[in-house]
Amino acid sequence: MNYLAHALLSNNNHDLLVGNFIADHLRGNDFSAYTEKIVEGIYLHRKIDTFTDSHPLFKSSKRIFYNGFEKYSGILVDIYFDHLLAKNFKKYHHESLENFSANVYEVYKQHLHFMPASSSRFLDYVIKNNIYHTYSKIEGIEQVLFHLSRRIKHNSSLDKSVYLFLSNESLLQTYFDEFIQDIIKHTS
Repeated sequence: MNYLAHALLSNNNHDLLVGNFIADHLRGNDFSAYTEKIVEGIYLHRKIDTFTDSHPLFKSSKRIFYNGFEKYSGILVDIYFDHLLAKNFKKYHHESLENFSANVYEVYKQHLHFMPASSSRFLDYVIKNNIYHTYSKIEGIEQVLFHLSRRIKHNSSLDKSVYLFLSNESLLQTYFDEFIQDIIKHTS
């Protein structure tokens, strides 16, 4: 799952939300600079990632992107699953995506002093481009994947995977609908 799903699965708990957001930017297990609750958020992030990577529907979804994008198929499914979540956000949360995003961004900003430099820089990008809302449009996903490709380099052109997503959108939606229920149960 990508950033929007991690935020959703933090269940409106600010510390879990912050830990979940910074987790990808931390290495090792020395979390002495963080509060106990933020550390819980870091471990929640890892729990979500482990559950996701081993889930049969996530693995089946990855296979859709093996034609040309096998090396990055997990990243693509993470992002496309966030797109499916964003597109139908009211189905999974009582707030609108716009309100949820604004509230989450505000929590992140209030906790900047806990963020490593890489998380802080990424947060600037997230807020400037309103990424959580951007995820709701396929053009926004294309833009996110284009920027990610530039960061990865290696001529990955991840934005070109959109045709595979669109060709398999209904199947991926079916997989996602079942998967999201499983992960919500697993993290609650």
